[in-house]
Amino acid sequence: MVSSEHEHRIARRFATFDQDGNGYIDREDFGTAAKALLAEFGTPARSGKGQALYAGAEAFWQGMAGIADRDGDQRITRDEFVGGAVKRLHDNPDRFAEIARPFLHAALDIADPDGDGLATVEDTVRVLRVLGVPEDLARTIAGALDTDADGRIGEAEIVPAFARYFTVPE
Repeated sequence: MVSSEHEHRIARRFATFDQDGNGYIDREDFGTAAKALLAEFGTPARSGKGQALYAGAEAFWQGMAGIADRDGDQRITRDEFVGGAVKRLHDNPDRFAEIARPFLHAALDIADPDGDGLATVEDTVRVLRVLGVPEDLARTIAGALDTDADGRIGEAEIVPAFARYFTVPE
């Protein structure tokens, strides 16, 4: 059984996804996040990296809607998010990471200054800030993701961290 502590933590994550603050998560929230990341890094939407990010955002939205949009209205309310997320976490804790992988991979690619599959800690902070994470928390998170202290962060570090964000107590 999932504890109410998990439910409260997951409910707090809702605000990160609700990019426009209208009280629900929908496809536009994922598009807004992608557009903001492209603008932050000066990446054209019509470029290969831009299209990959939009495709990743759409895949992420589809995955989220598939597990949480109980009434099928193409909007996820806070209650649907908590209910869907809690059930999925109970059934398969890595599911959020897997549905987010295409978006996370594309975001990392945009933040990767030299194309080696690794983003700098500072560019990771930029990504987190664009997605609504406060500066001080973004720095703490990015620092913790740099597990080998080389100043670079890769997909192997980001995807499991995403799963932990939802499943491990703060």
